[in-house]
Amino acid sequence: MRGWTAAGLALGVLVAASLGIGAGDLSGADGGQLFLASRMPRTAAALLAGAGLALAGAVVQMAVQNRLVEPGLTGTPESAMAGLLAVTLIAPGTPLLGRMIVASVAALAGTAGFLLLARHIPREDPILLPLVGLVYGGILGSAVTWVGWTTDLMQLLSSWQLGEFSGVLQGRYELLWLIAGLAALLYAIADRITMLSLGEDRARSLGLDYRGTLLSGLVVVAVIVAAVVVTVGVLPFVGLIVPNLVSRWRGDNLRANLPMIAAAGGGAVLASDVLGRVIRWPYEIPAGTIFAVAGAVLFLWLLYAPGKAPRRHG
Repeated sequence: MRGWTAAGLALGVLVAASLGIGAGDLSGADGGQLFLASRMPRTAAALLAGAGLALAGAVVQMAVQNRLVEPGLTGTPESAMAGLLAVTLIAPGTPLLGRMIVASVAALAGTAGFLLLARHIPREDPILLPLVGLVYGGILGSAVTWVGWTTDLMQLLSSWQLGEFSGVLQGRYELLWLIAGLAALLYAIADRITMLSLGEDRARSLGLDYRGTLLSGLVVVAVIVAAVVVTVGVLPFVGLIVPNLVSRWRGDNLRANLPMIAAAGGGAVLASDVLGRVIRWPYEIPAGTIFAVAGAVLFLWLLYAPGKAPRRHG
């Protein structure tokens, strides 16, 4: 209870800071419109994107039985960008929801490809699977970059890779509210998602519909990642760092941890966005850049903290 109080207080401070910090003057004649059209959507977008990516990371770690894997290491964002690039080239007039659906299908296909590849990776060394994922994502990302370069769409592609919230406005972020519904779905099936970490044979022996549960989890991950990429771009490390930190603090009860994972993910991304606004005021550093630096440091700490190396699930 004390932990929730502290977390709620910290989150409240971050929300207040996000609503109050910006280059625009809220005390002017257009202050109310600026607040409603920009500050509130930007704050909500950061919270929803961070919460969604953290939850997606927890699901992926259960699915592959490895705490060092996240959607960014399974080719999911790169696949989503490939889908966005394809729909931009084939049907550029497609509305935002249609683009997200195509990106979700592409992200699901890319993640499924990684899981098929993971079946042939020895699991004795937990570092090997993330390294394979890094190579897999790099290959997909290189292919996407090549297509973007040859079709003169690099500027558009760069906007998906940045991970920043300065362009978030009312009417341009609402897809992220899907994450709230998906979070509720994950909470409802949390026990079944947890059983994925036991491996296919043991999970089936306990009566789990392994493939159906795995597909449900991957669909949730794909939709979350696609919604975030379409709206604000790629945000690295969120799905890796946040679930591991929460697990170290509270143990491995996924159902009990999901609300804290969502709150911590949203708070971490919002904190990165606020820092990005003040470090070089009145200019901005993308939240994805801020979190990438902090995430790299935290990742090294997770690996090398004495007696605290992330354990493999199962």
